Amino acid sequence: MSMTTESESPPSDSNRPSPGPGPTEPLSIRTADGFALKGFAWRHACAPGACPPVVIINAATSVRCQYYFRYADYLFANGFDVIVYDYRGIGESRPPSLRGFHASWSDWGALDFEAVLLHAAHAFPEQAIDVVGHSFGGCAIGLAASSHHIRRIVTVGAQFAYWRDYAQAQRWRMLAKWHLFMPLLTRGYGYFPGKRLKWLEDTPLGVVRDWSTSTPRLEDRPSGKKTWSAARRLPFDTVTAPILAISTTDDPFATIPATERLLRYFKASAKTHLRIRPQDIGVAAIGHFAFFHSRFQETLWPISLAWLQTGKLPAQASGTLIHAP
Repeated sequence: MSMTTESESPPSDSNRPSPGPGPTEPLSIRTADGFALKGFAWRHACAPGACPPVVIINAATSVRCQYYFRYADYLFANGFDVIVYDYRGIGESRPPSLRGFHASWSDWGALDFEAVLLHAAHAFPEQAIDVVGHSFGGCAIGLAASSHHIRRIVTVGAQFAYWRDYAQAQRWRMLAKWHLFMPLLTRGYGYFPGKRLKWLEDTPLGVVRDWSTSTPRLEDRPSGKKTWSAARRLPFDTVTAPILAISTTDDPFATIPATERLLRYFKASAKTHLRIRPQDIGVAAIGHFAFFHSRFQETLWPISLAWLQTGKLPAQASGTLIHAP
């Protein structure tokens, strides 16, 4: 399929485990509705009361948690415990068949991330909880009722796919790809066969509906109407952790309007939006996915590490501040 570019989809080998030390233990976490999520943890041996903070990594839509192993290794090497996991229907948390399997964006946030957050609070007692959210993973933070437990947040390319926010030069092609072709193919298969197209992981029907029903308000997506229509509000107001939102100028999803649209939902958080040009760090491209590639360990990763460690940007952080407290 010629419609795929690395700026929009991870390369074909991106979901392989890293050659680094890797996780210390597998995880199985039961959600409130009884689903068993699978994931992995990097955990230091430590005495009670002397354990480091734990970072939960929320994946992008339909990207396996293994994609983030190298970055998790880096955080672990710099003193953090780490949890990565797959949302229901994806990767390690995929059932035998996706036909007829029910999952949505609201399930991924309100049930799956919520369960992982509660697991971290219980299994990593007295440890601060931080979150790194990639793409939809940043949005999922605001859908969990227990997000008040979070100390600090880093988002990377986070937005919720409103088509008018896409980069102007790619907008119409992306609209055709993600909002016309993807739902049409999903209707025929009963799920989106992303793996055979080498775009993303195979994706449940309900998630595709949420993604492809592009509205400027998250609560107007199909699962949002079902889940929050009675309450007339999303759980975002429970989030009080300071947020560093990282976006790049060559990411066609996370433009300034798209990133700021999501940040406006986090009304109780201090927000810092750092926008980075590839040339700021001497490279030709970063796109929507490459932040988590190990070639950026010396340039991009220290920005997120400093925020997780101190709640501040490093003094020499590359990029331009779009939004600051």
